[in-house]
Amino acid sequence: MRDEASVAVGLARWRGAFVTAFVVVFLVKLMLAAHLSPFGDEAFYWQESRHLAWGYSDLPPLTALLIRLGETVAGHGLLGMRWPFLLAGAALPWLVRGFAREAFDERTGWQAGLLCLAMPLAGSLGVMAVPDAPLTAAIMLAVLALARAMRRDRLRDWLWVGIGLGIAWLTHYRAAMPMLAGLLLCTFTARGRRQWQRPGLWLALAVAALGLVPLVISNWQQRGAGVAFQLVERNPWSFQLDALAQPLEQALACTPLLYALLLWAAWRSWLRRDDERAPWDVIAAVSASFIVFYFVLGLFADDLRFRAHWPLPGYLPLLAALPVLLRERPVWRRGWLRAAFALAAVGQLAALGYLGLAAHENGAQVLAGVKAFPARFVGWRESADVARQLLQARPGVLVADNFMLAAELDFELGGSVPVYTLDSPLNVKHGRAPQLAIWQRDEASLRRMHGGEPMLLAVDERALGVRERAPWLRTLCGRIDGSRLAQRLDLFGGRRRMAFYEGRVPSSPVGAVMADEQCLPWQEAYRAESGG
Repeated sequence: MRDEASVAVGLARWRGAFVTAFVVVFLVKLMLAAHLSPFGDEAFYWQESRHLAWGYSDLPPLTALLIRLGETVAGHGLLGMRWPFLLAGAALPWLVRGFAREAFDERTGWQAGLLCLAMPLAGSLGVMAVPDAPLTAAIMLAVLALARAMRRDRLRDWLWVGIGLGIAWLTHYRAAMPMLAGLLLCTFTARGRRQWQRPGLWLALAVAALGLVPLVISNWQQRGAGVAFQLVERNPWSFQLDALAQPLEQALACTPLLYALLLWAAWRSWLRRDDERAPWDVIAAVSASFIVFYFVLGLFADDLRFRAHWPLPGYLPLLAALPVLLRERPVWRRGWLRAAFALAAVGQLAALGYLGLAAHENGAQVLAGVKAFPARFVGWRESADVARQLLQARPGVLVADNFMLAAELDFELGGSVPVYTLDSPLNVKHGRAPQLAIWQRDEASLRRMHGGEPMLLAVDERALGVRERAPWLRTLCGRIDGSRLAQRLDLFGGRRRMAFYEGRVPSSPVGAVMADEQCLPWQEAYRAESGG
């Protein structure tokens, strides 16, 4: 009786700790979601939600559909756009808890859930309306259902495996990785090889394949633009020596001690993959696929964008295995888990605190002097205010010099006026150029539909990298006739620089636009950078 009572008390404590931490983290994320300005990509996903389609040149349709649902229910605004993603992020620690409970026991479930909340990559998901929250939740749903299906072989569990994978395919092309993990499981583990004979596996694959239908249709409509961007255009496919630093990036993103323990847990899980007393095979296959394959892929693939979140689904099952593995070790080793949790919690607080500073003007001003200045979150509201005032004084066609600024202005103005985009190298680098052409918001459509009309051009002088910046700014005089400076915005000590030019839309078709050292936008940008 005493043992049962002590177990019940212990479970109540773990459950109470998890629920308390969950509520606190959720409330913090709710406040951030309601105040943090949209990230550039996030604003573009909002634009996609206003042009619903089978898919887009960068993503499948689910992100746009969730944003559309959010604003249909709650109205246009930050929280209206983000609440579906906030719920997806909130579901993640519960899914991790459910997997750990299914794999081991109730206490491990609450412990794994706490680790998920403390882990910066996982606990902060859902603040922004980006595909990672629904993608990661869908993959974890499939992993949880797979653990149940392999143990009980019930069709409803296999159905949930298919639903999770189908949702992943509707969210991102990275859904290919859990499919690869499943292939690894069913090829290199004894229990996995037996699944080929179960009808439930084929049911799951059939349901998952339904998620591919929009991808197939959208790529057929866009002549393979989505596949071309994800597999060819964004990737150099040549060895990159600096990509060997990926483990350091992961250590910072996960916090170093927790990352080291997760790698150790992945190795121990792989050694136990044929132990059928627990789903070590599922844990080993999922973690190995995401951690190892993404590392190898990262040596040759895109290194220009943030990618520390790619392996996240591979870490989540390890959060369930870690408490169990450390329990088997001498008592002194259990202290490593407490230390890892504490360090991860500090990292989580730092990450949320950073976003909190970025959400407010005074906070962003505090970060103005640091290298990790949140440039992609600030300056958009001020730019939209200036654009609104200038358009009221002199109506004309609103044009931005890149897709990110165009999307941010469009969001802040609530879609009240069409916003066109010049053919910036940034549009191509992020795979948005084909989509802008489809929407007829690119430079060719601007000249064809509004040639000779008054034009207000907004220029983000620091949108491009240092090497691309000057050549691009020198071409702007060929993209606006009779340009004259209307207003400048130099914010946060010059960390954000916007300029607005009035002129006319060129009537001629887009041709070879020559770079000109005498171009006013280039001269203004140079003068601002050199202090006048």
